[in-house]
Amino acid sequence: MTLIVLGLGVVANVILSKSKGQNGGWIVITAGWAIAVMSGLFVSTALGGPSSLNPAIIIAGFVTSGANLLDGSFAIAGQFVGAFLGAVLVWLIYLPHWAETEDKNLKLAVFSTGPAIRNPLANLMTETIATFVLVFIVGAIFSNAVGMAARGMTPILVGGLTWGLGLSLGGPTGYALNPARDLGPRIAHFVLPISGKGGSDWSYSWVPVVGPIIGAVLAMLFRNSLGL
Repeated sequence: MTLIVLGLGVVANVILSKSKGQNGGWIVITAGWAIAVMSGLFVSTALGGPSSLNPAIIIAGFVTSGANLLDGSFAIAGQFVGAFLGAVLVWLIYLPHWAETEDKNLKLAVFSTGPAIRNPLANLMTETIATFVLVFIVGAIFSNAVGMAARGMTPILVGGLTWGLGLSLGGPTGYALNPARDLGPRIAHFVLPISGKGGSDWSYSWVPVVGPIIGAVLAMLFRNSLGL
C-alpha cells in the first residue's frame, strides 16, 4: 500500500489536470517511484513483512528454490490487497482532479502501465528483461561479496535501482516490473466510480503480469548458477 500510494500519487500529480505538479515530467515520476519503493521496503521490514514487495520474486522463489508455498501465497495476497488499497487512496486524494482531466487514457495511466508502442511480444520482452535486470542486481546487493553494510541499506539501494531502471528501461512500457503494482490498481480503476473514466485495457493487462514473472524466474536461475 505504501509503495502504491506514493507511486501512483506521483503519476497523478504529474498528469492530472490542475494538479500543482502537472507536467512535471518523467524525471519526477521516476524519482517518485524510487522513493515509493524505498518507503515500501522500510515499512514492510519494520512490520515484519516480506523482504520483497513483488509477487514475481516470490513466485520465482517457488520455482527455483522451493520457497514455502503457504507463506508466499499469503504474502502475494497481501501485496495485491495493499496495491488495491493504495490505488483507492490515490483516487480519494486526487478526487476533484478526475473530472477536470478529459483524457481517459491519462486517468488509466495513473493506475496502470501501458506501452508507448503497442506490440505485445516486444512489450513482453521489455518487461521480462527489465525485471531480470532488477532481480539480478538485487541479488548482487544481497550477496555475501557486497557485505552486511550494503544489506542494511537495502531499501535505499533498491529505491535507487528502481530510479535507474525507470530512467533507462522505462520508456517502452512504463516499467511495471511487478504484477501487483499493475494488476491491483488496474482492478481498482475498473471498480471505482472515477469521473469520466474509460476502459481498463484488459487486453494488455497480461503483459505486466507475465513479463515480470518470466524475468524474475530467469534472473533467479541465473543468480543461482553464479552463487549469488
